[in-house]
Amino acid sequence: MVIGVTMVKVVPGQEKPVYNALRQVDGIKNVYHVFGEFDFVVIIEVDGLSTLNRLVDTIREIENVTATQTVVGAEL
Repeated sequence: MVIGVTMVKVVPGQEKPVYNALRQVDGIKNVYHVFGEFDFVVIIEVDGLSTLNRLVDTIREIENVTATQTVVGAEL
């Protein structure tokens, strides 16, 4: 299991349609609307890094998404 946290920036005023699109993506466990440099924090749980990469690519392709930044969790 790989856990990723992706911060998503969107076109101002387009938060609701992007939120709805994010909620439809398999592998996304939670979506949080936040304030600051990014508009959403997305929690991802998938079975491997290649799947995480593909899922982040899917997020980037959502209309009105302008930028993403992803960190990958690791067990200690």
